[in-house]
Amino acid sequence: MESDVISQLRRTIMEMGPERRKYTAKAFSLLPKLVAPKILDIGCGTGGPTLELARLSQGLIVAVDIHQPSIDTLIRKARTEGFSNRVEAINCSMFDMRFPDESFDVIWSEGSIHAIGLERGLKEWKRFLKLEGFLAVHDMVWLQPDPPQEIRGYWRALYPGIKTIRENLMRISHLGYTLIGSFQLPGRVWWNEYYGPLEKRLKKLRIVHSDSPKVQALIESEEREITLYRLYHEWYGSAFFIMQK
Repeated sequence: MESDVISQLRRTIMEMGPERRKYTAKAFSLLPKLVAPKILDIGCGTGGPTLELARLSQGLIVAVDIHQPSIDTLIRKARTEGFSNRVEAINCSMFDMRFPDESFDVIWSEGSIHAIGLERGLKEWKRFLKLEGFLAVHDMVWLQPDPPQEIRGYWRALYPGIKTIRENLMRISHLGYTLIGSFQLPGRVWWNEYYGPLEKRLKKLRIVHSDSPKVQALIESEEREITLYRLYHEWYGSAFFIMQK
C-alpha cells in the first residue's frame, strides 16, 4: 500500500540518534538508584529507548508495540547487543495490556502516549506500577499558550490532547502522582534527528515514486508538516515528565 511507504520511512527515521539517547539517559538519571528494576516500555517501536534502558538499568525490560516488523527488529538488536536475557518484546496494544497489577518498578513511554492520550494513559497505566513506582513519558507539548490558528488547527486534528507543560504538570498532580522532574527537548533535536532527515528522504521518494499520485499526495502532506515546523517551532515541541506513584 502507498501509505506503507511513508509509514516505513517515518519508522526508519524515528530510530533514535545519539542526541535522543542523551535525553533518554537524562530522564533516567532523575530516578533514584534502582536495583535491577522491572521496566515496561510502552510503544517501543524498534527499541531505541528499550535498549538504552537496558544499558542504563541492569534491569528486565518488557517492551510492547503493535507493529510486528518493529518488534522483530528490536529482538534482533537485543540479540546483537547481548540483551536477549533482559529484553522481552511483545506484540501488544497499549489499549489491551493485561499485566498483573503492581508488576513494574518503572513504566516508560517515549513518543507513544499520544495514541491513548496523556490523561487516560496516566490513569490506566497506574495500576501496573508497584507502590511508589515511577512513570516517565515523552510527549508533545505547547511551548506557549494561545498558538496561531493554523498550527492550533493542525494539532487539534493530529493530537487533540496536546497541552502546555504547565497544564500537564497540573494533570500529573491531579491524577495522584508526585512530579520528580520535567524538561523540554531543544528544537534542534527535532530538526537534526527527524525533520531534517525526513525532508531529504522525501525528495528522493518523489523521484522513485514519480508515477504514483497517491504517494505524491502523501509526500506533500509530510512536507506540509515540515513547513509548519519551520514556521511555528517556537510554539510547540516535546518534553519529558518523570513522576512517582
